[in-house]
Amino acid sequence: MSKQFDEKVALVTGAGSGIGRATAIAFAGEGAKVVVSDIIVAGGEETVRIIKASGNDAVFVKTDVSKKQEVEALINKTVDTYGRIDFAHNNAGYVGPYKMMTMTDCSEAEYDRIMGVNLKGVWLCMRYEILQMMKQGGGAIVNTASAAGLVGEKFLAVYSGSKHGVVGLTKSAALEYALDKIRINAVCPGLVKTAMVDGLEKNNEGFSEVTTDTNITPLGRIASPEEIATTVVFLCSEKASYITGHAMAVDGGYTAH
Repeated sequence: MSKQFDEKVALVTGAGSGIGRATAIAFAGEGAKVVVSDIIVAGGEETVRIIKASGNDAVFVKTDVSKKQEVEALINKTVDTYGRIDFAHNNAGYVGPYKMMTMTDCSEAEYDRIMGVNLKGVWLCMRYEILQMMKQGGGAIVNTASAAGLVGEKFLAVYSGSKHGVVGLTKSAALEYALDKIRINAVCPGLVKTAMVDGLEKNNEGFSEVTTDTNITPLGRIASPEEIATTVVFLCSEKASYITGHAMAVDGGYTAH
């Protein structure tokens, strides 16, 4: 039985766990060949094993997305292995130390790391993905921003700033490359059951109650990684063929306040 992404190639960064792993698995489930990228080797290789166990094709490439040479090598490996890049999910992210802190508490080293992964990393990935997609006649890119990229967040100022930057990059790039048949969107998750949120819950008293407070998240629960993955796959599909430059909130109603 044919699937919607048969003969297509998807690249997912930060695919060793959480949203990235769920998205890589979802792409594979729709027939795509998947390049799994992560800075953590064990997680990335485990994602590949899961995909191959289901009878689909995947390869792992270790990448620090904040480094130009590694991102360029990732794109080259993808094209060398599968010949093209149809879909890219630029998902790798870093929240900083799991302790929530004010902007003035953030060290310069933490600022540089958060911005390096979350913003520079997305820019670098898009830069090389777009160059390849222009050669092949088009493609679709989805960047992981955050609900914190749509509104301000106390005690997550630098993280929020990086994700606002992702939204700005997404919208501007979508305008620049629309006529090259490259659609570029962002997904903006609220709280999702990932290691990042587990760390925040563990290290910040009262955080667990926030995740179920309907005054904060109207649906009264956090999302599963698969719920975000479904949105990413949709934005890459022909069902979203007239959507570009959009930052789609998938946040249980959080930003509707």
